[in-house]
Amino acid sequence: MSLMRPMDPAFPIDRQIAIDASAIVLINLFTLDKADEQAFLDAWQAAAFMKRQPGFISTQMHRAVGESPAYLNYAVWESTADFRAAFSHPEFRAKLSAYPSSAVASPHLFQKVAVPGICVA
Repeated sequence: MSLMRPMDPAFPIDRQIAIDASAIVLINLFTLDKADEQAFLDAWQAAAFMKRQPGFISTQMHRAVGESPAYLNYAVWESTADFRAAFSHPEFRAKLSAYPSSAVASPHLFQKVAVPGICVA
């Protein structure tokens, strides 16, 4: 992967994964050149590694509507400790080099928030 651009530059993913939290969701927005879409999807097969890791629950990839070559991935994990172990694993890190050079990832971790009358945590 050529570049990681934090959603929140003041608190990038390397700082987020250092915090112990449970029931987390990774949101990762990818932007890339349209010509690289198939190479990007081929490289995203690295998610198969993540699926085998302790604490992994689920993942889903979405493509932007229309002509925009933007993709959004979300993945549900039991804890930041589980995600940290998988994200830092040498096998996963090695797979990042397969992404096309135009791909830019913007990962961020989230937790559910209860909003009375709307949603539960």
